[in-house]
Amino acid sequence: MWGRTLRGMKGRPLRFTPRRDAGLHAYERALEHAGFSPVAGVDEAGRGACAGPLVVGAVILQGGRGGRIEGLTDSKMLTPARREELYAEITRRARAWSAVIIPCHDIDRIGLHRCNVAGMRRALAALDTRPAYVLSDGFPVPGLEAPGLAVIKGDQVAACVAAASIVAKVTRDRIMVDLHRRYPEYGFDVHKGYVTRAHGAALAEHGPCPEHRFSYVNVGRALRNNGEVALGEKTEGEVPGEGRTEGARV
Repeated sequence: MWGRTLRGMKGRPLRFTPRRDAGLHAYERALEHAGFSPVAGVDEAGRGACAGPLVVGAVILQGGRGGRIEGLTDSKMLTPARREELYAEITRRARAWSAVIIPCHDIDRIGLHRCNVAGMRRALAALDTRPAYVLSDGFPVPGLEAPGLAVIKGDQVAACVAAASIVAKVTRDRIMVDLHRRYPEYGFDVHKGYVTRAHGAALAEHGPCPEHRFSYVNVGRALRNNGEVALGEKTEGEVPGEGRTEGARV
């Protein structure tokens, strides 16, 4: 059995807990049997990066066998091509979905964890359908109107959380590819803003750009050593995706 028991609105345990071998839709089935439907999953992408935005995805899948999407799992375990395929299927077939983009300067100003929690609230609020229960990946989301449960490795054990992780990851990867066109010297299209040897070498040579998170130690060090911010080519408009919320319902 899983180590934590699903709990209802008043904190009372539900009738049963999903078994480890019950499949990716076990949490949704257990909650539906207990009268909680629909169930939303929420997850983020970009928490460990030192450049680019934080993106939070929220998804409510269609109920029943007809709404199941084969191949859902943690987005990091999928190839980019497979993520794109699943993203298209999720956004086409899900009952509701949303993606919230939180820019790097908000992370510097407010802090990563506060941005993460606020982004999860915003993504859930942006859903066209109000969830009766929320499953989040890793840590609880306080202040929701619906009851919820933080699930360890939720993107590997709950279908709606796995779908949310794919929506968040694909949305963020597309933004980072767009940013690569503006700042090609950093290789954002390859490492997506995460800390790699190549990214560290580019930071040391060019200093940070406006899309780096200046509150991070490695970025601050690069700024001190370089003495200036690499602005890149002038472009019209805002950074791709900044502050955007998007979503749709079938």
